[in-house]
Amino acid sequence: MKLTVFGHWGGYPKVDEGTSSYLLEEDGFKLLIDIGASAVSIMQNYVDPNTIDAAIISHYHPDHVADVGILQHYRLIGGMNEDVPVLPIYGHDEDARGFSYLSMPNVSEGIAYDPSKELVVGPFTITFLKTVHPVVCYAMRIEANGKTFVFTADSAYQETFTAFAKDADLLMTDTNFYQDLAGKSQIHMASTEVGKLAHDAGVKTLLLTHLPQFGELATLKAEAASKYKGQIVLAEKGLIIEF
Repeated sequence: MKLTVFGHWGGYPKVDEGTSSYLLEEDGFKLLIDIGASAVSIMQNYVDPNTIDAAIISHYHPDHVADVGILQHYRLIGGMNEDVPVLPIYGHDEDARGFSYLSMPNVSEGIAYDPSKELVVGPFTITFLKTVHPVVCYAMRIEANGKTFVFTADSAYQETFTAFAKDADLLMTDTNFYQDLAGKSQIHMASTEVGKLAHDAGVKTLLLTHLPQFGELATLKAEAASKYKGQIVLAEKGLIIEF
């Protein structure tokens, strides 16, 4: 698998950067995970947005879906000059309004996933876990050709993440808080909590994302490393990880 980070900030993007959006590739298939602010602008440095094969949404907070409409219009305009296929965008339908924005006639089709069942998208088999967040949100375990990628999406720490992320090759976590907020939030995870999760799940690599705009990110990484002795990577625009 190959993961490319387009956006990695939580809440809002820093100048010239973006919020949650990631491209996962396998066997030539391009799966876009979340479509946050500035995603379309940034992705054009790495891939033609018209070549995205499918997208999947964890939840409908703006920092995860802000560029859904932008991607739709990019493909709408592109379709005037070339054959651009209708883009399937998978999302839960527990927020009817949010889900409704995934569809645009002749451009994209919103497809509701059932979080209690496996979802097959191209070469990927996806399972879901409901997270602890103010709105309905789902973590994803994505498997293909013997490799496993786990994305916690937005969530406070929960014990069920351990089994869900077990033995993942790459675990990408919501790491919006420093250790002083560990155990105090029902919204996002802290650095030491994701480090504990990575250790307990026995993952190969931990990728910290949904990062805070305050403090020193090197401290965030060091705090996670106090709980997990494996490889830890801080997300940044254009980061590519192959595994």
